[in-house]
Amino acid sequence: MNNTDALQLSLETSLAVQELAESTHAAAQAFIAAGTAANTVRSYRSALAYWAAWLQLRYRRALGDGALPPAVAIQFIVDHLARPDGNGGWSHLLPAELDAALVAAGVKGKSGPLAFSTVSHRLAVLAKWHRINQWDNPCETAEVKTLLREARKAQSRQGMAVRKKTALVLEPLQAMLATCNDGVRGVRDRALLLLAWSGGGRRRAEVIGLQIEDLRRLDADTWLYALGATKTDTSGVRREKPLQGPAAQALSAWLTAAPVSSGPLFRRLYKGGRVGSAGLSGDQVARIVKRRAQLAGLEGDWAAHSLRSGFVTEAGRQGVPLGEVMAMTEHRSVGTVMGYFQAGSLLGSRASQLLPTAAQPDDGGAEPDL
Repeated sequence: MNNTDALQLSLETSLAVQELAESTHAAAQAFIAAGTAANTVRSYRSALAYWAAWLQLRYRRALGDGALPPAVAIQFIVDHLARPDGNGGWSHLLPAELDAALVAAGVKGKSGPLAFSTVSHRLAVLAKWHRINQWDNPCETAEVKTLLREARKAQSRQGMAVRKKTALVLEPLQAMLATCNDGVRGVRDRALLLLAWSGGGRRRAEVIGLQIEDLRRLDADTWLYALGATKTDTSGVRREKPLQGPAAQALSAWLTAAPVSSGPLFRRLYKGGRVGSAGLSGDQVARIVKRRAQLAGLEGDWAAHSLRSGFVTEAGRQGVPLGEVMAMTEHRSVGTVMGYFQAGSLLGSRASQLLPTAAQPDDGGAEPDL
């Protein structure tokens, strides 16, 4: 099917949202059966819904019709990644009518190209979908890999950097904690921020998954909390992590404010500071970080991931060995953690301070010669 036919199809036929939901549900169930973490499945579900909609519009085929050829992955890249148009602007190949149809179907937030990280994630989901079904992976071909690599280089050369969330290092963390003086909400938020940060840069899914039964107190200044299945460890074997000092004290204060013996550790609050029985969602964790940053007057692109990246960056600043950091974060890939770790460690490195600080000359109050 050529692009002209596909475009005509999009003008004549609206996306069958219910059919898309059914096909993506089946795909998501395949990920669950393969042992993918629940929080990861949620992000995969969004990517699969987009693939289903785009495939229907571009190629008039369903997501589960079989393996996709590399040409489809290539088309997806050029449809969605912006590239220089030679006139100082940016362009992408997705026709405006298809773009509008994807937005109308609710699978795309707004018209225009996608971020490089979004395209990469959706290709990774497609690759895993093929591996689960034991199909040839279209994303593993040299053509697709080369195109993606060159597209990233082109964007970098034109100043389109990959945006990362602001790392929450020690100073902004302390500023956020200083805002946690608003009753029970402040007690909860302080405990959450300190556990997620001091406890190894926990992902938001790990934070909301913690149960009171996962806690074990050693002494007045030390708690242990146990992790089960996580994004990088699906074995289900419980691993205990320490929580000490101010973080342990903040946890004790929260358990006193919310005297419950079982269930979710971090819970929703209601009018009057009443502690509910329902646990927080991942989005609520992100909103807590953003709210505290706003109250503290901090500039930056803050999110739940700021806790994880900030822990690693601060560990680098303070010279903590990388192996100890990874034992706390449970990163499997050294490459994933090294970017943040090196950025932090270089801030205090003598190699970045080779030029001596010159003394300021005494100008005797003379007017500068402009």
